[in-house]
Amino acid sequence: MHIDTFLLFLKAAGVGLLIAAPVGPIGLLTIQRTLDRGMATGLATGLGAALADATYGAVGAWGVTRIIELLTQARTPLALAGGALLLWMAWRTATQPLATEAASVPTGTDLARCFAGTFVLTLSNPATILSFLAVFASMAGSTASTLQPVPMVSGVLVGSAVWWLGLSWSVSRLRHRLDNAWRRRINLLSGGLLAGFALWQWAGLLMPA
Repeated sequence: MHIDTFLLFLKAAGVGLLIAAPVGPIGLLTIQRTLDRGMATGLATGLGAALADATYGAVGAWGVTRIIELLTQARTPLALAGGALLLWMAWRTATQPLATEAASVPTGTDLARCFAGTFVLTLSNPATILSFLAVFASMAGSTASTLQPVPMVSGVLVGSAVWWLGLSWSVSRLRHRLDNAWRRRINLLSGGLLAGFALWQWAGLLMPA
């Protein structure tokens, strides 16, 4: 791999990690699911968001203007659908019973469901693409060489995945040290914050695009 390509990959990985790192709805779901069901389920939850980040990164890197226009035009239905999905997840998080025994090994179907749910949820927020467009535009302006989409997109995917791996691993180390009272508080707090994110997303529809 050429040194310039490798450096571009590292920069894109940093972008993916920094965009994934803020604790938002996906972070809360990853933490809660790791506490309740184990590391594999938490990691599957985060990796769904990582793939969505890479998808939006691809749109930004290749400059697919028509897709960007369609996403902008679909801002309202995407925000409504994403908010509704967040409210449903908030209710499930706050009301589901605590596990009374060690988590069983999740099936492929369980992991696929967690992965697909956060992939769709992340894509339902078109504001994500604005972050990638802004960052990639600044990267383009700071280098004389032509930006290469493949290392940029793969870097975003790796950087985001590294964050979710680290988060789910760290939380899984702590899950057996928390008693039921603490786990219940975490579930209620996570549910409340998820509902808050949903209402905030809907409130954004009242603001000019």
